[in-house]
Amino acid sequence: MKARVTVTLKSGILDPQGKAIEGALKSLGVSGVASVRQGKVFDIEIEDGDKAKAEAALKAAAEKLLANTVIENYRIELL
Repeated sequence: MKARVTVTLKSGILDPQGKAIEGALKSLGVSGVASVRQGKVFDIEIEDGDKAKAEAALKAAAEKLLANTVIENYRIELL
C-alpha cells in the first residue's frame, strides 16, 4: 500500500523559504504570484495491507518524526 504524508507550516507561522521562492519566481518573470508557502511531501510504501494499522503507524511517524506539530500540520493520504 502506498501513502503520502504532506507537511505544511501552520497559518500565521513565518515562512522565509516560501518568501525567497516567491521573490525568485517574480524575478524569473512569473506573473500573478501572490504568495508561496513551502512544505514537505513523503511518499511511503507500507507492507501491511491493513488500512487502519497503516494509518495509525503513519500518524505516529508524523507526530514523532516527520512533522514538528508545534508549527506544522500534516495530512495522511492512503493511495
